[in-house]
Amino acid sequence: MFNKYGATDADGNYLHWDKFKWRVNKGDSEELAWLTTKLARKGISKVLPNLEAVNGKNFSYCIPDSLFAKLHHIDMETGAGRSLEDDVFFKGLERDKYLVKSLMMEEAITSSQLEGASTTRKVAKEMLKSNRKPADKSEQMIFNNYLLMKRAVEKKDEELSVDLILELHEIATFNAIENQAVPGEIRKDNDIEIKNLYGEVAFRPPCYKTIRDRMDALCAFANLDTESGNSDKFIHPVVKAAILHFMIGFIHPFGDGNGRTARALFYWYMLRAGYWLFEYVSISKLIQEKRSQYDTAFIYTETDDFDLTYFIYNQVDVIDNAVIALRNHIESKKQDFYHFMEWIDRSELAKGLKRGELEIVKDALQNPGKRFTAQKVAIDIGVNENTARSYLNTLVEKNLLESTKKKNIKTIFYIAPDDVREVLHL
Repeated sequence: MFNKYGATDADGNYLHWDKFKWRVNKGDSEELAWLTTKLARKGISKVLPNLEAVNGKNFSYCIPDSLFAKLHHIDMETGAGRSLEDDVFFKGLERDKYLVKSLMMEEAITSSQLEGASTTRKVAKEMLKSNRKPADKSEQMIFNNYLLMKRAVEKKDEELSVDLILELHEIATFNAIENQAVPGEIRKDNDIEIKNLYGEVAFRPPCYKTIRDRMDALCAFANLDTESGNSDKFIHPVVKAAILHFMIGFIHPFGDGNGRTARALFYWYMLRAGYWLFEYVSISKLIQEKRSQYDTAFIYTETDDFDLTYFIYNQVDVIDNAVIALRNHIESKKQDFYHFMEWIDRSELAKGLKRGELEIVKDALQNPGKRFTAQKVAIDIGVNENTARSYLNTLVEKNLLESTKKKNIKTIFYIAPDDVREVLHL
């Protein structure tokens, strides 16, 4: 029996009892097989002395070979990603335009949708790109999350403190809170319960009287050097980021906005640990697509001796898929960019256009029917409105855009015609 069952099954799956019991070999005792598995896990388990669960019991985790392999793969992918900084395509304006803006917006939008925001992705991106004031609570939530991601990046060189967590929460929930909770303030009662997708109570957070002590302990854990070569208590940075994410969800220090704060804290730690590529990685979209797995990972941890390994596996899979999505996004943008540069090299028309005008043409080419304004273009390409207006008018003269003005509205709209490709002789 002891040779048959280890920390994971033969395929490297770290199974909870509710799935494990159906995969026990025929003729073996389910209970004895589970006991053997638990003993194997305990043999490689690490207890986290500062992170208490309930009744004096602490959280723990382990790193089976299959999880170690996943962590190694993430390190290889994100480590290799450092070479992106040497790519001309990702220097300066290009990198900011194609990665920071678009992916930070994506994370802000999807993170908000996870918490119930109903604004469409198209409308949300229009709001963020134009700096338009949010029109309702859903848009406010998305705008807040965008500011939240930027703040996490700005604070990456600071140690974690309760004040920083409160600041992140205040940004996340400004004018976008669903109950009587106060932005930036710890909850003051136990009138809170977490429900699953079926509306059933899945979890009741710890008593509000313990929150401050738990938050202090979490900050101490975050700031402890567990990654240097001199540490005898090494914790892989991805594992630590996942634990921080989980603990905000478990402690549930706020009446609302815990998920948004937890995901911001994950990004903060990954960037602090030197994983700079995570400034461009969006995890919320993948969490949203597999929300039931995300919720189940929480439940598994809470129902199996507070073993964080279940949640760590879940987050590692999300991160791995997010990095792959980023790679695909980068490759797609590079191909678009290089195709456009090839056209510039062979087009007489292109040689007479300024760089800003070429940026607008590229956007028009990819989005027939799109409406441009001087204000939006100024924001997108980093120039003042007069320069943007000059670019747009030049393109109208060359039949690459059409201008129009509505009654009683001062703003001039510039429309991308359907025949841009023909005009450009592509």
